[in-house]
Parts: sequence; structure tokens; C-alpha cells
Amino acid sequence: MHHVRDTLGLVLLICANLLFSGFARATEAQCGSAPPKIDDWEVARPDEVSFDASTLCKIGTMLAASDRQNLHSVVVVRRGKLVYEAYTAGSDYKWGTDLGVVTYDATMQHDTRSVSKSVVSLLFGIALDRKLLTGIDMPVLLFFPDYADLKTPQRERILLRHLLTMTAGFAWNEDTAWASDANTERKMYESPDPYRYVLERPVIYDPDERWQYNSGATALLGAVLKKSAGEPLRDFAKDALFDPLQIRDFEWMAMKNGDAIAGGGLRLRPRDMAKIGQLVLNGGEWQGRRIVSETWVKESTKPRFEGWNPMRYAYQWWAGTSKSADRTFDWTAAVGLGGQRIFIVPALDLVVVTTAGLYRDESQSYYVRSILEDNVLTAVRDLAP
Repeated sequence: MHHVRDTLGLVLLICANLLFSGFARATEAQCGSAPPKIDDWEVARPDEVSFDASTLCKIGTMLAASDRQNLHSVVVVRRGKLVYEAYTAGSDYKWGTDLGVVTYDATMQHDTRSVSKSVVSLLFGIALDRKLLTGIDMPVLLFFPDYADLKTPQRERILLRHLLTMTAGFAWNEDTAWASDANTERKMYESPDPYRYVLERPVIYDPDERWQYNSGATALLGAVLKKSAGEPLRDFAKDALFDPLQIRDFEWMAMKNGDAIAGGGLRLRPRDMAKIGQLVLNGGEWQGRRIVSETWVKESTKPRFEGWNPMRYAYQWWAGTSKSADRTFDWTAAVGLGGQRIFIVPALDLVVVTTAGLYRDESQSYYVRSILEDNVLTAVRDLAP
């Protein structure tokens, strides 16, 4: 029975990609046109913002290629204008629930996974701007008085900034297989009290001593935001961030306790992911409206620790570099499992978004980096200093 179901799924996936391949070829001649005006994005032709349209338009054909069949979308914004988008069909999951083969388009949500963490960072900055928090050097346990039994000298030294940089020092392992008994992220989500689960973990490093990827830290940040704002994280995000960005279509998946999965449960349209990137590129403004302070945007995207090589880690944001035409470009990125990315390249006034279903593919980082480096940067006409 499993063999029949798996075979049927493979046939459906192949058929969907064959259909999209034909669509990509049929529309390649029209690709140099401006994307459709279906929301509040300003749109432009690629050549109007110094892109070589023929090079950029190869992305659509590449997405349909058999070895890239689970890259789902690419969105490109330059100089504040949406200039390119491509969508395809592929297998996908909604926070672990198998969706089968999905034929994506510009109107559809996609898991962002740990891109959610960077959104939490923006919300944290807004909370600081609104004086809902007095700073990032507040002790974490101050926000969890019900856990007085967990107080130790080590835990009392953990500050909000250590959660933001993932340097709190908790014993934590989410690098292992999801089903593994050693996976602390899975155990946190299965716990009836995920915040206690994180805080009662042994503290094995001094704060700031060692960077270690920890979705539990982001879960605690989400709880702090909920307590400080006096409303659920979803509602605070809607009121403080999504409504000003005119993001009307989002979903934030919940943990067993009903709270939003701060570290990975957000679902957005790729076009709206690009708004997050443009907000950061603009130093906290969207279409002339200040949403988060420029000071926070600069501080939160400043790399502070070595993360997963070759990237560095900031306050729930990543930083890296890419080369093109003998030039090196710094970028900031929101990074989610499976190929979810928001790349922000300030020197080129550029935002690139990818979504994918490469959750178990060890080459996922290579594929999405190649979109940026081999497809988008090579299409930029004005790379010369």
C-alpha cells in the first residue's frame, strides 16, 4: 500500500512539473514585463531597474528543471519595486502536515519556518520603541515569576540579549533528526509547558560564551513579547507589523499551549516576505511610514557571533557575503529550513525571496544561494563600483 501511494505521489509530482515546464516556456517571452499589480507593491520591468531581463527570466525555466523541482518560488525586488516573480509546483508540508503536490502562485501562503525568528526580532524592536520593554539587558526570569523554583545564579544571569543572539548557554540540540530522543526542539513543542521546558534545561555555558542554534530561545522571546504587549503574539504582530505593511494574509501556527510558534510557525505569501526584506532595507520604513526604529534595524542585523559557516549571527538575523563580477556584497538574511529565505543586499538596493520544500535535502542552502548568486546577481547590469 505504501509503495502504491508513493508511486502515485511521484507520478503527480512529475505531471505537475511537466505542466509548469510548458507554462514557463510559454511565458518566457513575456517575462521581461512588469509583474501583475495585485497588491500595494510598486511594479516595474526588470530593465527599468538595471536588470538584464533575459538572464533573470531563466529562473522560471530553472525552477521547472528536474533537479530543482522542489524550489517553489522566487521573488525579486530592486529599488523598492517588484520586478520579477516565478512560481512552480512541488511537494510541500504545512508545519509537518503533508500537503502533497501544491501548484503555487502569487496568492498563496507558504511556510517560512525560521524566517519567523527574524520577524520576532522586528517585533522585539517595535516593543522597545513603544517602551513596552526597557531594554535587552533585562533578566529573562523576570518575565517568568511562576518559575521561581528554577532560579539559580546561572539562570539569573541570562538576559534578553542572550536569547536574541542564541548565547544563553542552555544544553540544547536541534541539529539531530526530528524523531530522535535527543531533539530538544521537538520535545519543547510536545511539552504542555514549553517555556518551563526551555528554562529548566541545564545551563552548561556562561552567557555569551558560545553560540548554539536554539529555537527555545525564540520561544521565550515570543512569551516575553506576549507578556509585555498584553496580547497574543499573533495579535501584536498583526497590529504592530503586518497591518502597517498591508500584509493581510498570514497564519501563525500554534504550540500545544495555544501560543504562536515564535521560532518557525509563520506562514506568508512570498510577496509579503519581500515586504519584510524591504522594511529592513529601508531602515524600518515602508512606503514612507516608520514601523520600527532605524536604530533597532541596524543593531539587530549587526553580526555578533559566528553561526553556521560561512554565516554569522545577529539578533535572530543572519549575515553573509556573496561575490559577483569580482565584487563582494554583504547581505542580511532571514533563513528558514527547507529553502525559505529573505536576502537583503543593501549595496544593490535588492531583496530576493525564495520558498521551497527542500526540508530533507542536504543541498538546500546551496540551491537557494545559487538563486541569489548565479541567477539574480549575474543579471544586475550596474555591478561596477
